[in-house]
Amino acid sequence: MMDFRTKGKVVVTCKDKFAPFLERELLELGYKPLLTGNTHVELEGTLLDCIVLNLHLRTASHVLFEIRSFYLHHADDIYRRIKAIPWEEYITEDTYFSVISSVDHPSVNNPLFVNVRIKDAIADRFRERTGVRPDSGSELRGAVFQMFWKDTRASLYFNTSGETLAKHGYRKIPGKAPMLEALASSVIMATEWDMYSPFVNPMCGSGTLAIEAAMMATNRFPGSLREYFAFQHILGYEEEFLERQRRKMEDKVTKKPNLKIIASDISTQAILFARENAMLAGVEDLIDFQVCDFEETEFPENADGVVIFNPEYGERLGEEGDLADTYKRMGDFMKQRCAGYTGYIFTGNPSLGKRVGLRASRKIEFYNGTIDCRLMKFELYKGKSNA
Repeated sequence: MMDFRTKGKVVVTCKDKFAPFLERELLELGYKPLLTGNTHVELEGTLLDCIVLNLHLRTASHVLFEIRSFYLHHADDIYRRIKAIPWEEYITEDTYFSVISSVDHPSVNNPLFVNVRIKDAIADRFRERTGVRPDSGSELRGAVFQMFWKDTRASLYFNTSGETLAKHGYRKIPGKAPMLEALASSVIMATEWDMYSPFVNPMCGSGTLAIEAAMMATNRFPGSLREYFAFQHILGYEEEFLERQRRKMEDKVTKKPNLKIIASDISTQAILFARENAMLAGVEDLIDFQVCDFEETEFPENADGVVIFNPEYGERLGEEGDLADTYKRMGDFMKQRCAGYTGYIFTGNPSLGKRVGLRASRKIEFYNGTIDCRLMKFELYKGKSNA
């Protein structure tokens, strides 16, 4: 049985370019990052800490707790090294489990081979000791083990999350070209919005940016919307600790009666989807949804808030020309109606970004899936030219 209070190496993974925002979240939660890479942050912590992180993190993908790190010379050695680990202390013989691996070694040309060898070693150890062979597969619905192997160094972890944390659980209706929730959180953090001034999201689609903004501003955490995690299948887990953490999260929720979050879209269906998602997230009453062309969005003018667009990129042939006018209109809208705000456009199309007609003061790099994107920042000064 695992001691959930014993400290060890914790690795929190994230999508490329999210690490600075993940590091900020960890610091705000009181953790001290020891190393920050492109797609992960390392720290020292316990399995109880892993539970806390799974519940609170917005920009993360998975929370890993190291089981063992060891020398591994060749793929032929995997089975022996893994079988020697006391798996019966970590899971029961009737626990379903899955294996994920990331391998960079000349003896392996198919990472799935590593997964199979690890599964066989674990299952065979149980069969020899208990007479029962645990069920395993690719679904992340039970215990999850994760292997990283590069050169001659291998590290094996509990993946305490299971299904990715990047999906926050409320988006049952994604809509067209949705922005992943963890990406939306990272983008909002990049805007440095103060969580008090107006947050305006024209062309809101399924509402992810507005919903994440409402959750962040009122201290609602994504783990409150999720029922199951992989750590629940590790021997030594205590349900009461999780329930205490959930109650603490409820106590952290703050009320901001003057909060102004506006989300508009020309599509009635998009707004219906966005409302449904916001209701599932518990923030429907915090967002002013409007069905209109973005130029007709009603919002507090001459304020020091944020206005942010996530338009289409024109990924298919012939779409770019159709969108050029839309990008120009976005620039005109910000110049004419958003004085005092800080404007942002998130796009994966640099040439369309130039059609905005405003000079970006900063371009922050992100990836939306495999698409290289930029969050373009525009200072929209009061009483001055924004050209």
